[in-house]
Amino acid sequence: VGHVNSRIRQRLWSRVVEMAGPGRALLVYQQPGEQRLCFQVHNHHWQPVDLDGITLIRRPTDRKTYNPALSHGWSKASKRRRFGR
Repeated sequence: VGHVNSRIRQRLWSRVVEMAGPGRALLVYQQPGEQRLCFQVHNHHWQPVDLDGITLIRRPTDRKTYNPALSHGWSKASKRRRFGR
């Protein structure tokens, strides 16, 4: 944590990547702009993604997006709670 210039930041990041080896590393630093933040990642499955000028971190998910086999509507338990037995 601190305020370092870009030359020092790049040297620190290269050292962190060298020391991390197969491990993970994440660097967040100030940058001029609306969000005022920038991200760098090393060996991480979370990736920074630019979305309309704002950088967000995308986390992959294992969930399936749509399963047509699932029934739609209210469950039997919720119907019993709502309307009584």
